[in-house]
Amino acid sequence: MAFTHLHVHTEYSLLDGSCKIRELVARAKELGMDSMAVTDHGVMYGVIDFYKAAREVGIKPILGCEVYVAPGSRFDRENVNGEDRYYHLVLLAENDQGYQNLMKIVSKGFVDGFYYKPRVDYELLETYHEGIIALSACLAGEVQRYLSRGMYEEAGRAALRYQDTFGKGNFFLELQDHGLDAQKQVNQGLLRLSRDLGIDLVATNDVHYTYAEDEKAHDILLCIQTGKKVADENRMRYEGGQYYCKSEEEMRALFPYALEAIENTHKIAQRCNVEIEFGVLKLPRFEVPEGFDSWTYLNHLCMQGFNRHYPEDDGTLRERLDYELDVIRTMGYVDYFLIVWDFINYARSKGISVGPGRGSAAGSIVSYSLGITNIDPIRYNLLFERFLNPERVSMPDIDVDFCYERRQEVIDYVVEKYGKDQVVQIVTFGTLAAKGVVRDVGRVLDLPYALCDSIAKMIPNDLGMTLDKALVMNPDLKKAYNEDETVHNLIDMSKRLEGLPRHTSMHAAGVVIGSRSIDEFVPLSRAADGTITTQFTMTTIEELGLLKMDFLGLRTLTVIQNAVNMAQKNHHVSIDLDNIDYNDKKVLDSIG
Repeated sequence: MAFTHLHVHTEYSLLDGSCKIRELVARAKELGMDSMAVTDHGVMYGVIDFYKAAREVGIKPILGCEVYVAPGSRFDRENVNGEDRYYHLVLLAENDQGYQNLMKIVSKGFVDGFYYKPRVDYELLETYHEGIIALSACLAGEVQRYLSRGMYEEAGRAALRYQDTFGKGNFFLELQDHGLDAQKQVNQGLLRLSRDLGIDLVATNDVHYTYAEDEKAHDILLCIQTGKKVADENRMRYEGGQYYCKSEEEMRALFPYALEAIENTHKIAQRCNVEIEFGVLKLPRFEVPEGFDSWTYLNHLCMQGFNRHYPEDDGTLRERLDYELDVIRTMGYVDYFLIVWDFINYARSKGISVGPGRGSAAGSIVSYSLGITNIDPIRYNLLFERFLNPERVSMPDIDVDFCYERRQEVIDYVVEKYGKDQVVQIVTFGTLAAKGVVRDVGRVLDLPYALCDSIAKMIPNDLGMTLDKALVMNPDLKKAYNEDETVHNLIDMSKRLEGLPRHTSMHAAGVVIGSRSIDEFVPLSRAADGTITTQFTMTTIEELGLLKMDFLGLRTLTVIQNAVNMAQKNHHVSIDLDNIDYNDKKVLDSIG
């Protein structure tokens, strides 16, 4: 194959791309392609999912992003009106250094440059240009904007500036043809620029959906994004139905006058080689007191707690403690335990309620000795291997509950200790789930509310419900689908969009702590409330070997804490929650 798609928007161009990643790479494989790029709008949310899915089917993944370039500085906040608020530019990572730089550029677009969109500027591109190949993008690219206005000299200056930024051979003029008159005019200008300036051409298709027949479903998705109805006259739309994953033959037929632009896509693909490392731990170091290293300090803390909890031990339990410590050291989690011990210790010292321990971590004598949990694993016959098992290498997972009202104080302490750039909250995605997507699609198609509501109510409330499952489980729904043309169309369109990410939000508890600045491992974004979050979800962060902690705020702990305080204040009764007699006859009698 001599053609590679280098301009592709997946489901992670939220409510703008409808390509489901697995379906998309399978389609590329079916068309006989050996490589493909991902270039979502301003974000890298999907690059790891894309990387893994592409590798699975034998497609070489090219990791990129279509960024928004501010005409001035990314820090400017005055409103430049209309389409000149920012220009589009496609960036592709050529190597590991390029991938690192791409993460920096995209992160800073959110952290520094967010204004309507995450914007970058020339200063960022110049600083982090190494290892990156740039394409001039679509009609919204700077060079194309000038050409569409007949400003040939300015277009040339812009093209040369990009070439100077990325280096000769690393910037390409991008031809696109979706049947738009504006593109035909601009392409003539790009051919002339290429001859005059010696800058190579590349041909792309602006892929927003996988198959040609997805045009209608994608149009509905755009309406969901913009709050419009399909019938509305003046609304955003992609005219012509050409924004799908085309074959090499279709692309060659579009550009018979510039076949070198087709060949160049494959040359670029061959140059792009990024290797992402999974499963290698990237834990931060825990600062230990003078005279200790991490290992001896962990032993020291464990022995203090162990002697307090098990003064009568005949050596049997000490043996189990040593075994657990040995597993922890072998698996490389010494600093992990010290980090968790430290912030729990801080919370207790500040009178912030901490849960007694939940999940498999309660099976560990080390957790109990350190005060990470308050549950004696020996008394309750709990197994350490359910928590950490040398046979099954996975990050230990200690969920820690804090008083709902004071959880943020603990996070602030961790930020203070490890640095603002090394502690970041984790993103999560809301998706178009079965019931919701039916209501959304129905509204966009301007169907009666009562109809959409009745169809949505026929979908069972089970966890992980899909429209396909619902059609099998509910005969009434199946009957309506088979007999009513309107319902049939509603459900078919909904099925194409079901499961797409709809919006981002912040994970309720997840926080990632890095050994260096987080944007060296993971791109960053900005939540609706301005908080900086990762662009990768919790599972991806763990796969990359980063330390993910759960700081859960629990109202129950707050209620219990308040009850203890009121008993002390109103009745001068002090209650030690860690030492309650669960067999107190009077209490049991009163309950009975």
